Amino acid sequence: MESISRVSGMLDSARDLTVDAASSASLARTINSRPSNRDLPFAQVKKLIDSRNDREILEGLRKVISMMYRSKPCLAYFSAVVKNVASSNVEIKKLVYIYLLHYAESEPDLALLSINTIQKSLTDQNPQIRAMALRVMSGMRVPVISQIVSLAIKRGIADMSPNVRKAAALAIPKCYRLDSNTMPQLLDYISTLLGDKQYFVVGPAVTAFLEVCPDRVDLIHKHYRALVRKLVDMDEWGQLATLRLLTFYSRKCFPKRMKRRKKNKVKGFYDDDESSEGEDEGSGEEVQILDPDLEVFLKACKPLLSSRNSAVIVATAKCLLHLGTPEDLDAAIGPLVALLRSTEDVQHVAIHNIVAVCLIRPESFVRYATHFLVRATDTPAMSRLKFELLTLVFPHCEPEIRELILSELEHFTRSANVILVRESVRAIGRCAQNDPTTSMRCLRLLLQQISSQDGNLVAESLTVIRHLIQQDPQAHVNTVIRLAKNLDTTTNPQARATIIWLVGEFAGLPEDENVAPDVLRILAKGFADEAEAAKLQIVLLAAKVYLHYLIRTTPNQDTNRSDQPLESPTINKQSLDSHIDGDRQEHTQIPLSEVQDDHPIPLLWTYILHLTRYDTSYDLRDQARLYRGLLYDPSSTKLASLVLLAPKPVPHAPSPSESRRGLLIGSSSLVVGNTNISGYEDLPDWVQEGDEPDSKLRDEVGGGKTEYKSERDAPAAKELDEAVAAGRIPKITTTAKDKNLDDWLNESEESSTEEESVSEDESGEEEDEGSEASEESEDEESESESEGEGEKQRLMR
Repeated sequence: MESISRVSGMLDSARDLTVDAASSASLARTINSRPSNRDLPFAQVKKLIDSRNDREILEGLRKVISMMYRSKPCLAYFSAVVKNVASSNVEIKKLVYIYLLHYAESEPDLALLSINTIQKSLTDQNPQIRAMALRVMSGMRVPVISQIVSLAIKRGIADMSPNVRKAAALAIPKCYRLDSNTMPQLLDYISTLLGDKQYFVVGPAVTAFLEVCPDRVDLIHKHYRALVRKLVDMDEWGQLATLRLLTFYSRKCFPKRMKRRKKNKVKGFYDDDESSEGEDEGSGEEVQILDPDLEVFLKACKPLLSSRNSAVIVATAKCLLHLGTPEDLDAAIGPLVALLRSTEDVQHVAIHNIVAVCLIRPESFVRYATHFLVRATDTPAMSRLKFELLTLVFPHCEPEIRELILSELEHFTRSANVILVRESVRAIGRCAQNDPTTSMRCLRLLLQQISSQDGNLVAESLTVIRHLIQQDPQAHVNTVIRLAKNLDTTTNPQARATIIWLVGEFAGLPEDENVAPDVLRILAKGFADEAEAAKLQIVLLAAKVYLHYLIRTTPNQDTNRSDQPLESPTINKQSLDSHIDGDRQEHTQIPLSEVQDDHPIPLLWTYILHLTRYDTSYDLRDQARLYRGLLYDPSSTKLASLVLLAPKPVPHAPSPSESRRGLLIGSSSLVVGNTNISGYEDLPDWVQEGDEPDSKLRDEVGGGKTEYKSERDAPAAKELDEAVAAGRIPKITTTAKDKNLDDWLNESEESSTEEESVSEDESGEEEDEGSEASEESEDEESESESEGEGEKQRLMR
């Protein structure tokens, strides 16, 4: 009979497999014979959903879900789909739940009809169905059921299955968005879930905490050490949420303590110990003293640097940067640089974070300088950021690496990409600015680019050269003369304007070294053909040259006028009107002092003023009128000197990402460069020492504070003796009925010693008896020998 039943079972299973294979084949033929973008009629789909066969219902629901994700209207199937929510088939339940989550907000009244069935699913024996029911109920977005969802979460957090508890944790933020009045209940649920023993339940609980009540730090105290222990085992999403939570918690609960530490100096052979003791303790370097709990958190973060998720690596680096010491941050530099070998989108985000860290601690990236060399496949934005990284680490590198960086930047000055050319030249200028010892090398490198046919390269090079010359003007007189010779070949308007401005800055040199008047004479010939930017600088050059001429010809004008009392000038209205009308006329009279002087410089000044008067540029005419007013009276040049010869500040070109300093790494605001993005929250300041919460609050429930020591094991007897000696527990008196292990061991030792002593006594007695017996036997033998000899003598007689 057993064999017959086994054979019948095999036949039934074979028949089911055959039916499934036939239905799959027919469905495949139907799909292949019909175009994929063609949907079934409404009546046919509804007939499949209303069928009593699970296969047909499943096929109909798949059609509806397919149309729903292709943005086709499927709301007409709502009543037909919802009635299948009570099906016992798990696959049908999943598809019905997906449909409900999508359309429950559109039809809240019909969706409420399925709430009872979903509530019954919360008590199903299958934990997967219970978790699905809780997930669907919290995601229906019907505010009326907020209290029902809260009760379902309460049931879920007490479930034996961790998957159901995880679904309950994920449902807490949804319930809070439905009704914020459920906050007191949700706080209790979050506190319970944060103490869960399963790490994949704690991660969603932390996410719910950050969304519902991120300021309730008091809920984290008793779970802090458990969260630190479970951090390594969580999934990536849980790790990101926990890292963010514990970073904010550490800033609010651990003060930043600094201590001065003496520098380790090599002691000489003849140095005295007293001299070292007399040194000032405040002369050492400042180091950060970490709280024991904070130190444990930082140690737990370091294994996450080996994560396969780039976001976890960046979040860990953020914790080490904002909480740890520089030595802790050094451990995160390598994993950050390794992200540059990832996909293009990850590279783009990673390099922004690398630049942000490099702005704070550039010396840590010196050994990875070769990783920042530009590749042929890099985008212009990636190349620009790599140039910036090279300039940041440039002052801290060895001479060989510096030469490699300059060669790399020089190579890209000959690129066909205008953006790369501009950024490489600016990077060379920043290298010279950050390291003055290599400024001459960078200057020679830039001067080689002046003869290039690329106008953009020449303009950018001259701008950087101007910045370098302004840092030490007296050492670059010959450089300015060399630049002035390139005016004949330079065609870029901006480049010509830069050279003319530099020549004007050196217009006060002695006559034998001054080339400014000769350059002005040459430029005046082609003034009409110059661009507006160059014309403005030519007028400025003419004003400076003429001003220096006036200062040389009347050296004591200021001293002569200083003795005279200052009088307020009286302006006649008639003379003012005539002066304004004269300016508006086409032929305005030039001061006679300028015309009557036969020196070439006043003649050049007058000629330039005549040329600007007939120019079409309003800016040029206004600037010429301003300079003419300043130099109208040759005997008074004090105001003109203050305007034209004022000392210029030394230009300082900051790093392009300097404006993003202070933004949190790992945030979208750092990549975009905008702090107005919704959701961005800066780190809180360190709590002041004395205002931090008591460390006893972090003691876990059911135990005291965990001591973080390397050797924590101690014998139980030793701890018991210390407790008795300290009086924490009463001394236990031993009786015949109640004996501990030590008493039994002592008794066994005493009995063993007594037995040994008895055996030794017995062995001693035996030895004494044996010695006596041996003596008696010897006496008997001697007596018998003497008797034998007497017998022999008697026989012989």
